[in-house]
Amino acid sequence: MKKKSNNFLMSIIIVISLIYLSVLVFLFFFQRSLLYLPNVNNYFGDKLKVDIEEVQIRTSDNINLVGWFHKKDLKKFKTIVYFHGNAGKLDNRIHKLNHFKDMDINFLIISWRGFSGNSGKPSEQGLYKDGKSAIDWLRNLGLSERDIILYGESLGTGIATQIALNKKFAGLILETPFTSMVDAAQNVYPYIPVGLLLKDRYENDKKIKKINIPVLVMHGEADEIVPFKMGKKIYEMANQPKYSYFTKYDNHMMKYDEKLIFALTSFIKSLN
Repeated sequence: MKKKSNNFLMSIIIVISLIYLSVLVFLFFFQRSLLYLPNVNNYFGDKLKVDIEEVQIRTSDNINLVGWFHKKDLKKFKTIVYFHGNAGKLDNRIHKLNHFKDMDINFLIISWRGFSGNSGKPSEQGLYKDGKSAIDWLRNLGLSERDIILYGESLGTGIATQIALNKKFAGLILETPFTSMVDAAQNVYPYIPVGLLLKDRYENDKKIKKINIPVLVMHGEADEIVPFKMGKKIYEMANQPKYSYFTKYDNHMMKYDEKLIFALTSFIKSLN
């Protein structure tokens, strides 16, 4: 009887092990489909209230990226380069971009490879190329690093910190930043060895220490996707001058209310 019980227990262990191994194999091969979500759109029906020009930006590996460019006065005002998060089209950011029309700012927002009808497949190195191509595009208009403010939203904070590394941009804005993609993934998959499986790591915590330009970190304590403690840690690790806009009730998609707009405009004005 004891031998049968042991055999049964061993069978259960083998089945569970095989299921777990299958999950690991699935996550390894399909991880980018879980990380990059170009077809998940959270906002619909917002109408642009700011004038934009749709532009095409060519990357170093010959991919055309769609972008929206708002030019108020390139010589007089700073230009924000907006790196969006891991989901949806540019349209999903209209509710944010509309607020920029009341600021003394130009902006360029690009859509990643594989997003908004762009060719290519997203990856960490690919998105770094996309971000750099946006900067190069503005350089061709005569802008220097000192004319440009980098703005990263969620996943976009990984690209913004990479682009800012050891550079002299006017400033860096990080909305709901994570410490690293390994940490963020571990929060979602606590029983998976993501540190061994993850291809795209976006190590913001290692890079923020090497960034020596003004930084604004924005994060809500109610964030259920990227824990608030990650944004707070990024702020604590950032070099001076640094500023924070932390709220108690904001989730991952922060509310663009009067308080947030005030924090943004105050930061932008401090860079002039």
